[in-house]
Amino acid sequence: MKSQQEWIDTLQLEKHPEGGYYLRTEESEETVVRNNQERKLYTSIYFLLTTESPSHFHQLTVDEIWYYHDGEPLTVHCIFEDGHYEQIKIGKDISKGERLHYTVPKGTIFGSTVDKDYALVSCAVIPGFDFTDFKLFTKKELLEKFPEHEMIIDKLTLEKI
Repeated sequence: MKSQQEWIDTLQLEKHPEGGYYLRTEESEETVVRNNQERKLYTSIYFLLTTESPSHFHQLTVDEIWYYHDGEPLTVHCIFEDGHYEQIKIGKDISKGERLHYTVPKGTIFGSTVDKDYALVSCAVIPGFDFTDFKLFTKKELLEKFPEHEMIIDKLTLEKI
């Protein structure tokens, strides 16, 4: 297994605004129109998260599919539109309930953590990702709406964006 720094160097990953490191690897030549805006049909990134650099709580207006590649299992923390919280483990040990891939439904507020070292995944978005579909949250915003999830909100949100 490669080290996190070997993956960052080999794949030429850059810091992502929500945390972790990424590189856009794929985008469709075909486009679609969504909300009067031309978009790529799909996009995909490599995404590496570490214990020190998790994915902070954010929300997309489209579904995002996560595919596990290497490293330790990763936990996707989801606050669904109805307000319930759930943890989904992505990794290769199916016997322990881990999943090789997971689709985060649009509108879900989510972030991800790695308990030890790092996890390397790919994320695919259809239609293609655009930062106009992305919202990052502050701790205050989420605690006002979901005080019952204070422990995980404290862990995965920033005071200021």
